[in-house]
Amino acid sequence: HMHSEETEIIGRIRRGEGVGSLETTRKRKDGSLIAVSITVSPIRNNAGEIVGASQIARDITSAKESERRIRLLMREVNHRVKNQFAVILSMVRETSKRSTDPAEFEQMIRARIMALSRSHDLLVTSEWAGASLFDLVQEHLKPFGHEERISLSGPLLTLQSNAVQNLGMAFHELGTNSSKYGALAVDGGHVEITWKVEMGPDARRRFHLLWQETSGAAGIGVAERNGKEKGVAERKGFGTVVLQ
Repeated sequence: HMHSEETEIIGRIRRGEGVGSLETTRKRKDGSLIAVSITVSPIRNNAGEIVGASQIARDITSAKESERRIRLLMREVNHRVKNQFAVILSMVRETSKRSTDPAEFEQMIRARIMALSRSHDLLVTSEWAGASLFDLVQEHLKPFGHEERISLSGPLLTLQSNAVQNLGMAFHELGTNSSKYGALAVDGGHVEITWKVEMGPDARRRFHLLWQETSGAAGIGVAERNGKEKGVAERKGFGTVVLQ
């Protein structure tokens, strides 16, 4: 390969042509390969005869590494976008089964797509390396307000990209339910989210997350809320499907 390159370059120089920018590889003294960009120009004497060649080689290793990372990232983005389309289609299908009011359907779909977008933004920020559980919970509960009534507690965990998407939707559905029928729907209600990682009997790490809601004053809205929750449970909403 290198011999054929040199033969081509020598032939072009003899014809008086230059080589603008040829990307190739060369060996270092230690035997390792290095990516270079070569520029070769003919050297002429006073009579205009070609008597030699001038060669400049630039190290483009870092540029090649950047190109490789961009290609990998684009493949990952393409995979994620296709996955997002599949998730959105599933959401539309499942939500349409459980909603007869067009206005309600639009509102629910809009909120769920925005939830997907929030998870997506976290992943883009980290170049699809994942996101911290703390950031994920905060990001998905922010639209419901009442930050002072929501407490988070647990070790610092970084979730993989697929877990970010799945748990993100779960937190959105839990937040939606709480703001409509649970602790965030009544004065003084409180949501406590705790998580931990334990070693299971099979010597594998297990992730446990607890979402606990408490109402403010004793008995406030409990009967009414239970009635609403019963009505929702009978329909088995999309949120229940996501959590299961």
